[in-house]
Amino acid sequence: MLIAVTSTSGHMVDQHFGKAERFLIYDYGGGSSAPIKEVSVEKYCSSDPDHTFHQPRFKAISEALKGCRAVVTEMIGDLPKQELQNAGLTPVVTSGPIADALKMAHDSVCGGNCQGGKRAAGQCQHR
Repeated sequence: MLIAVTSTSGHMVDQHFGKAERFLIYDYGGGSSAPIKEVSVEKYCSSDPDHTFHQPRFKAISEALKGCRAVVTEMIGDLPKQELQNAGLTPVVTSGPIADALKMAHDSVCGGNCQGGKRAAGQCQHR
């Protein structure tokens, strides 16, 4: 399963969705993960605290994340969160080590049915 992560360090989930200028893409399955690429985007959020939803920027981000099943981020506004869901991406809000966040994201999509991707090969439909 492909999962996008917002991270400034590459080790921790530590960035707000709207401030991200890159997403780290991981392939998570079988209880392990591998970073596969980094995608650069124009950050969604302006410095204006009252900014409105910016459809073109959001669309560019969702296109850059095509193929991902979840987006892990430290923070995200309600409207972008809803739009991620409408685009078929599960938003997961957390902070801390990326490895822990990837398992959480996988389980959020999978519903725990494959126990973190550790069931017998082929039983997790999200691989």
